[in-house]
Order: sequence, then structure tokens, then C-alpha cells
Amino acid sequence: MKIGTWNVNSIRARQERLLAWLRKVQPDVLCVQELKVADEVFPYEPIREAGYHAAVHGQKTYNGVAILSRNEPTNVVCGLADEADDPQARLIAAEIDATHIVSAYVPNGHVVGSDKYRYKLDWMERLRDYLNRRFDPSGRLVLCGDFNVAPDDLDVANPESWAGSVLCHQDARDALDNIRRWGFTDVFRQHHPEGGIYSWWDYRMLAFPKNDGLRIDHVFATEPLAGRCTSAGIDREERKGHKPSDHAPVIAQFDN
Repeated sequence: MKIGTWNVNSIRARQERLLAWLRKVQPDVLCVQELKVADEVFPYEPIREAGYHAAVHGQKTYNGVAILSRNEPTNVVCGLADEADDPQARLIAAEIDATHIVSAYVPNGHVVGSDKYRYKLDWMERLRDYLNRRFDPSGRLVLCGDFNVAPDDLDVANPESWAGSVLCHQDARDALDNIRRWGFTDVFRQHHPEGGIYSWWDYRMLAFPKNDGLRIDHVFATEPLAGRCTSAGIDREERKGHKPSDHAPVIAQFDN
């Protein structure tokens, strides 16, 4: 099973790139973040024509997540399903081929110390509680998405420039590690322990040509799947060309 994740930063702006990538790479499952469209205007028909079902949790203008899959998803659940009054569309889960898939878009946090940063940390804690309620680490679960956190300095081209930012602050890294310690393996790191490979580059200040990037998009898998992960990579080519997303897709291959 080939599973990918990609923050497309507006599916309207990136629709043709997405469709071309699906045809080229042919993943079994793709988790998508930052759709920036409501459910009713999501491009279901072009996605279907490309050979994919779509489970969507959209939001007009902001956020939005989806799971695209060759086989029809079942048991689709949107949101963290807790008692919090939270209108932001940041998580969707489904079951595909006896594997649970979760697509997550963790808040950016804006500035350390701000209300948005507190929301980020709270949301990540809620995600850990959600995992406790719904799943078992001994089961087949893949959690994919844009986590807006670089796990450590190996995942940052210029650590001194980002130190203390919302993407690298120790509180955010601790929150991410708390999620990982629920029972996940970072399958990309499993195959690339040396670091220095990135999934996001700022649009500004020639960050991509300079490779001034961060790895903030992740594929986490429970042990029954992590042990079957044969490869993982980042499709840096998708950050090139006309009107790219600021993120590149991350792809992991699992033996059945």
C-alpha cells in the first residue's frame, strides 16, 4: 500500500497539479490538507475520474482535510469528536482495506505566546486524547498530515534561524513527541535517520532555491505497519514549476 500526504495550500489553485500527480504516482491513499473549500465545492468529479474516492471535511476559505483512496473508504469520521466548541476543519479519519487512516492539519500557531499558539498546543493534546479514545496502538493505523512542527534540528536547514518559532519551539516539539509516543513510528525518519530532507519551504526570500526548508509533514504508523514500511520519501519535484504549493508530498510504501 502506497500512502501519501500533501498540504496543497488550496485545492482550487492546485487541482491540475494534484490530478497530474495522482496519475503519475498512483498512491493507494493520499491525505490532503488545507483544501480551503467547503464540501459542496470540492472537485469530487475530477477526483473520481482520476480513479479515487474522496472523504472530505472542508471549510470555506480556510483549513479543510480529505482522504483520497482507490478503494472506497468506510467509517468516515470528521473532527476530533470531543466536547470542544471548535469549528475548524482539521481532521478526518476513515478505514481503507482494514487500515485506519487519519489526515490531520495541525494549527500553525502564528507566534509563540499568542492565543493561536495556545490553540495549537491544546489541539495537539486533544489529538492525543482522540487517539486514546478511538484506537489501539496494536492496530493498523496511519496518521498523516501537516503537523507544523519539525521534530528536531535534523529537520531544519537553518536551526538558529527558526529556534523558538512556532515550528520549532520545544513546547511544540514535546507536544508532537507526546503524539508519537502514543504508539507511532515516524516512518520517514526510519528510512532517513541522517535528516537534511525537507517538505516545506517558505515562498519568500528564495527559500526553495536555497533549500532553506523544514520537515513538518509526517507519516506516522503503528508498529504492525511501521515494520512493513519498505520506503519513504519526499517528492521535491512538486515544489518546482508554476504555482506550486509551499509543501511537497511525502510518500511511504508498505508491504501488505
